[in-house]
Amino acid sequence: EWQGDGKNIELVGDNGTGKTSVIDAIRYALTNSSDREFIVKNGETEGEIYIETDNGLSIDRKARTAMTDYKSVKQNGNVIPSPESFLKTIFTPLQLSPMEFISMDKKTQNATILDMIQYDWNLDTNDIQAENGYYFMHRQDVNRDIRAKKAVIADIGSSLPIDYDGERWEKENLSDLYTEIEKIRKNNETIEKAKRLRDSHDGKIRSFQADKEIKIAALDTEMAQQEKNIESELAQLEERIKALKEKKDGLAGVKADKVKVIQSEYEASVSKYEAEQASYAEYADMETTPIDDLMAKANETEKMKGHINEWRRMLSIQKEVDALQSESNSLTDKIELARTLPGTILETAEIPIEGLTVKDGIPLINGLPVSNLSEGEKLDLCIDVAIQNPAGLQIILIDGTEKLSEENRTRLYEKCKKKGLQFIATRTTSNNELTVIEL
Repeated sequence: EWQGDGKNIELVGDNGTGKTSVIDAIRYALTNSSDREFIVKNGETEGEIYIETDNGLSIDRKARTAMTDYKSVKQNGNVIPSPESFLKTIFTPLQLSPMEFISMDKKTQNATILDMIQYDWNLDTNDIQAENGYYFMHRQDVNRDIRAKKAVIADIGSSLPIDYDGERWEKENLSDLYTEIEKIRKNNETIEKAKRLRDSHDGKIRSFQADKEIKIAALDTEMAQQEKNIESELAQLEERIKALKEKKDGLAGVKADKVKVIQSEYEASVSKYEAEQASYAEYADMETTPIDDLMAKANETEKMKGHINEWRRMLSIQKEVDALQSESNSLTDKIELARTLPGTILETAEIPIEGLTVKDGIPLINGLPVSNLSEGEKLDLCIDVAIQNPAGLQIILIDGTEKLSEENRTRLYEKCKKKGLQFIATRTTSNNELTVIEL
């Protein structure tokens, strides 16, 4: 985490102590690019850099190995809608790597300086027409990126089903489809049960009738046996004849009562069955609805939805390709236009850097080509370029100042202070530990 509190610092220490890592982390937060092969520490899944400045700007960027990188850029607490485009407007490339400017070839130095000239597209017409020039080479890099991303898109596309319609499958409601299938399945079960009830109706009624007759026949047998027993007892026990006759006379009533109970049970069974029969009657003549097609549709929908994430990734990469293609087309337009413009057009443009002029498409500093400037003069030029955006980020990253003489290093630091630029510099020393020096 780094807060821009206005202090100028120099990070000193031996190689491997982490000096350049600090510079690279800040540069990554501002540009979303890094020359390092691995940004996240080995064994970790996420690395975060958070920058906060005293003018209300905050940048939170997380590199992740298992998911999409995260970024958040806010100004005074308000989210910036197009963060990458916004960041490009608040600093110049030389602010992030002024030491690299010294080692650039002549053409790249010229192109970098001419980009500061306030013309519609800030181009060195001589340099951009050369096939090994800065803009031709930059367009090649953009087109190479386009081809790489198109290859990814083609790879994703080849893994998707033919004519895959991601929008359709993303909107398809699989839950509703399964709900409809279950509803039909339940209805089919009801219909089947109704058919079974209807087909067994007559047999069930006959079963109830037979049950009734069996019970009555059993009752007849029972009563006859009791009458026989009573008559036997009457023969043996005259003294009980009267009581037994009364009991005999009462058997008919008992029988009648039990017949009524049997009849009532019969009628209740028939009534209950007929009620069940009636509740399913409306389904008995219906035909079951096949669900094979719906099940096939559900299976296909589930399968197609499985491709949604890859489809979305393909669309995202396609947007990147479109943006790169637009940049490539813009470069092509500028290159073609440069071939038709007179070389003196830059001489009439507004030049914001003190001492900078253009002659025959070549930038001159106080009459000298940039390549003829001393190391100190080139660094002075970097500072002048860095402050061309007064509303921008007033910071400069200076990596590897041990390459400068002590005089030029002191001169560079003093000019940064004089111009109001906060600087973070690194210098390699024999110290085994990283040391932070406030200047």
